Amino acid sequence: MADTILLEGIQIPAALGVTAAERRMRRPVLLDLEIERDLRAAGRSDRIRDTIHYARVFELVADVAGNQEHKLIEALGDRIARAVLAKFGADAVTVTVRKPKPIAGVLEHTGVRIRRTRED
Repeated sequence: MADTILLEGIQIPAALGVTAAERRMRRPVLLDLEIERDLRAAGRSDRIRDTIHYARVFELVADVAGNQEHKLIEALGDRIARAVLAKFGADAVTVTVRKPKPIAGVLEHTGVRIRRTRED
């Protein structure tokens, strides 16, 4: 069974970029999360304790993205995925990271999609 919790369209200012100057600019990144977990108990009980609290996930993502420096979007995605797996009862998580306008006028955004499981 692969029920999935979706958090889409998260925007967080992040210290992200290969150069120190780029990381100091703290430009927004766009994040989507797909958190896999059996949600049958939550569906039956209608209680927050039987699922993953979305606001807590957002707070964790904001902390990782906003309070750490990342040179690569790959590193940011991996760090978020591992943090979600460590803190919440997820079986797997997929994190999509998009960096808007990385090259002015030429490219809309770059991105990665990182999937990690408890076994990774």
